[in-house]
Amino acid sequence: MNRTLLPIRLVFVTLCAAAGWLVCYTVQEWDDHRGLAVTIGTLIGVLVVLVDILLKGFSLRGLSALTFGLAVGSVISYLIGTSPLFGIGDPETLFLMRLALFLVSTYLCTVIALRGKDEFNLVIPYVRFVPHEVDVPLVVVDTNVLIDGRISRVCAAGFLNAALVIPRFVLNELQAVADSNDPLKQARGRRGLEVLNELRRIPHLDLRTPESEVTKPQDVDAKLVFLAQSMRAKLLTTDYNLAKLAEFHGVPWLNLNALGKALRPELTVGEMLEVDLVKQGKDEGQAVGFLDDGSMVVVGNARSLVGKRVSVEVVSVLPTAGGKMVFGRLVSQIE
Repeated sequence: MNRTLLPIRLVFVTLCAAAGWLVCYTVQEWDDHRGLAVTIGTLIGVLVVLVDILLKGFSLRGLSALTFGLAVGSVISYLIGTSPLFGIGDPETLFLMRLALFLVSTYLCTVIALRGKDEFNLVIPYVRFVPHEVDVPLVVVDTNVLIDGRISRVCAAGFLNAALVIPRFVLNELQAVADSNDPLKQARGRRGLEVLNELRRIPHLDLRTPESEVTKPQDVDAKLVFLAQSMRAKLLTTDYNLAKLAEFHGVPWLNLNALGKALRPELTVGEMLEVDLVKQGKDEGQAVGFLDDGSMVVVGNARSLVGKRVSVEVVSVLPTAGGKMVFGRLVSQIE
């Protein structure tokens, strides 16, 4: 973007200098001051470019809020200025009072609009509706969901029939985690960026990144809840505290952990399983393997088959706080 803006800015400053030169042809008094006119034109161009640089990060949402504030302030000052309150008096005094009223009202309305720009819905409708004005369900995605990684597999399988909304401040938070000096945080952040790229490559997945920002990192959770509430969307997260905050504000939320538990198969005694034995068990002769959902399978008289894939008959199932523990009897070795 900077490489594109630099030549545009140089051309703009050059045109301002040329405009100062051309003014000397229309104003005869300036004919002997062409150098000064070119300098003034150049300085005006540089000043505009500096203002452009200072406005870096000023979003379209902020511009819409600013325009709305100026319009409302102008209307208010006009209505009060044409009221009977300003009907009688010295013309110069009335002019100064109207000017002061205009400045004060436009300033206050602009500041109020900018402070509440996230509630300002002139830009946000394009997130809520597709081009044909068909209402689609929305799901606001938390940073933890991207780092978790399972969201890409769920979307690729076609089970999430909704548009994913990943706010800009979530992307910024994910980038900050990826740039962390902590190797563990850095690995988590990079995995989240990889998952984001996987989501972009899924065909027909409606992925949206609205321009929304936060001033403090600790406000991210509150902003996610507010954004989901204003969009009438669901919140997708693996953070228990964030889920409870959303529940308090009446925002429906989805949890991949709850989905994973719901998809765990119900095992019954006598059912046949195929499992890879990965380590020895605590008791003599036992070997341990794991199912796809993370459930532990303890197989008796199979210690010599660690590292092999075996067929197991379920003997009993013991529910635990971390899931299920399955006890099985060795039937045969598969490989």
